[in-house]
Amino acid sequence: MNRWLVILIVVIATAIYRPAVAADANWVASSRSGSWSDAATWAGGKVPEAGARVHVRPGHVVVYDVKSETPIRAVYVAGTLTFAADKDTRLDVGVLKIEAGDEPTEGGFDCDAHIEELPAGAVRPALLVGTSEKPIGAKHTALIRLVPFEGQDKQSCPAIVCCGGRMEFHGAPLGRTWVKLGATSKKRDAAVTLSEAVTGWRIGDRVIITATHLGRDNGGGTDLLETEERTVTAIDDAGEKLMLNEPLKREHLGEGDFRGEVANLSRNVIVESANPDGIRGHTMYHRGSAGSISYAEFRHLGKKDVLGRYALHFHLVGNTMRGSSVIGASIHNSHNRWLTIHGTNYLVVRDCVGYRSIGHGYFLEDGTEVQNILDRNLAVQAMDGKKLPKQVLPFDQNDGAGFWWANSLNTFTRNVSCENNHYGYFFEATETSALKLTLPVQQADGSEKPTDIRTLPFVRFEDNEAHCDGLYGVNLGQGVNRVGPDAKHPFVLRNTKIWEIHYAFRVQAPCVLVEGMKIYNSIYGVYHPNFDRHVYRNMSITQS
Repeated sequence: MNRWLVILIVVIATAIYRPAVAADANWVASSRSGSWSDAATWAGGKVPEAGARVHVRPGHVVVYDVKSETPIRAVYVAGTLTFAADKDTRLDVGVLKIEAGDEPTEGGFDCDAHIEELPAGAVRPALLVGTSEKPIGAKHTALIRLVPFEGQDKQSCPAIVCCGGRMEFHGAPLGRTWVKLGATSKKRDAAVTLSEAVTGWRIGDRVIITATHLGRDNGGGTDLLETEERTVTAIDDAGEKLMLNEPLKREHLGEGDFRGEVANLSRNVIVESANPDGIRGHTMYHRGSAGSISYAEFRHLGKKDVLGRYALHFHLVGNTMRGSSVIGASIHNSHNRWLTIHGTNYLVVRDCVGYRSIGHGYFLEDGTEVQNILDRNLAVQAMDGKKLPKQVLPFDQNDGAGFWWANSLNTFTRNVSCENNHYGYFFEATETSALKLTLPVQQADGSEKPTDIRTLPFVRFEDNEAHCDGLYGVNLGQGVNRVGPDAKHPFVLRNTKIWEIHYAFRVQAPCVLVEGMKIYNSIYGVYHPNFDRHVYRNMSITQS
């Protein structure tokens, strides 16, 4: 063969098989595994600069080891990006995307985004901000700030989105993220006593002391809210008393069966919007993703009035979150919910603190979510929002529930709601001629079966508490139109406490067993119930 023809064939082949990223000079690609700060890690021998688009190539492990205010436009992780655990780190970024492939993009956020399934045994692309085995230690912080960039879609960016990959956030563990008060704190007190010792709490942490008196009524405004936010200035040796940066303005009850909570908002792994008063960011686990979160803080996130752009969002993930969990997270000052579970099953959410949200707080979105566990979470001040454009269930008014769901085949245990705008716990399912609630629901064997979601009972609803919510403590079955589970599989609510609320318990569903409920100092105890195959045992209603 002619020598020049051979050379021409080689040149053409090289051009054809050159990775797509190399053809785009705007992307800085990794050339090997190594540290972010090492120029040798990057093709071209130069560390990414301000405004760069960065591609961590498949098979490469890049250690993010810098604390930088230099904003990076996009980081596309097709290999592994892991944050150094032995130093403080900071990444300012417009889009951080975890997705397999060698063609980086800044898009792919919508529900119909095409996400290829990984072959069996393939290693997922991964973002590792600590791991469960080796979290970021208490001496260091890992901070990701979401920065808007010109030309990016303001409805979807800035963001962290995991598309079929693995995403992990793990900070220094806390023994408890929130505890009950151990004694009543009076107005002008500059310290609070806790019901149990706390570990991992530090001077400088931000805490909230929840309301114990109903300062407003019927879902009123925020001017009479009584939860107070303070900074810890000292902790006694026993870990049972916190000194605060300024005195309390209100009394907070801390004795007997009905007492307030003290919750820690601070973590050392943090995701936040760089400009909370401007364009906010959001985070999302997309289809087929996996990964867990423990003791991380998500603050000033969520895009107001935008569907699907929440502070922490599990979006149509299906069953791949089985074995994954969100433990001890702090999610606060959100403009669009705290934690949304949408089309996702088997997720464990435990010991989280949600504080200040526009719209519902802990939200199970479209009625197909089953076998999720929400255990010992605190929901404080989920406030009135608007119905979101193109939302799946049009009957949801998004008017401020601490916990909201349309499919009860989940577990709710040991949770507490306080000062949410309308509801502590709200099960709502309204069928109309235009909206049928017979939906594909996953069965125990993994198959799906069309099921009227109104007929599904709780897996467990036990030891939950609501106090000082604006309208209802527990509203069970609004809109179900007397459709519910059968008498052999009723809704069972055990050991529920509801106090300092206008309407303590409204139950509109049939087939309900209530055991050990305590209602205290509420204007109405059991309000407008649909007495259809109801059983109430060991129930007390006092000062109502």
